Amino acid sequence: MTVTSTDPAPSAIKTSAPAWAWIVATFFGSGFGRPGPGTWASVATSLLWLGLARFADPASLPLCAIITAVAVTLIGISAATRVARALGRKDPSQVVIDEVAGQMIAFIYVPLNWHNVLAALILFRAFDITKPFPIRRLEHLPEGTGIMLDDVGAGLYALAIMQLLLHFGVLK
Repeated sequence: MTVTSTDPAPSAIKTSAPAWAWIVATFFGSGFGRPGPGTWASVATSLLWLGLARFADPASLPLCAIITAVAVTLIGISAATRVARALGRKDPSQVVIDEVAGQMIAFIYVPLNWHNVLAALILFRAFDITKPFPIRRLEHLPEGTGIMLDDVGAGLYALAIMQLLLHFGVLK
């Protein structure tokens, strides 16, 4: 089964993308949320992590976050590429799997509580929106790689700040 875009400019559509790519790239449709589909995806990721991580052994959470971030990134590159091609755009706003990967990176080695999850969410969104050096350069990589890796960079920046905040006792 393939899904084609309902984008108002069908002449821009170059291909169709399989249903799995649409589901992954839009993170189960959160990429269609307005306003700010990336923020909706980050909030959904944060709530899922806060809810599901409670069932895991706290000592395993860093490894779970790393594995999830890597898996989402690798699968997301292919899904983002296919959907971007289908929409005929370099980085369509509906593709939000990159936010999921970046947000998961921000949770690595972060103790699980709502304060820390909220801080990681805010930091990741701030870095994703502002794209400090050299994150913006990552957008120039081809197709899904560029879509995904700029958010991986934002996630790494958020992770670094979270670790500093935890180290200096600002967060616990």
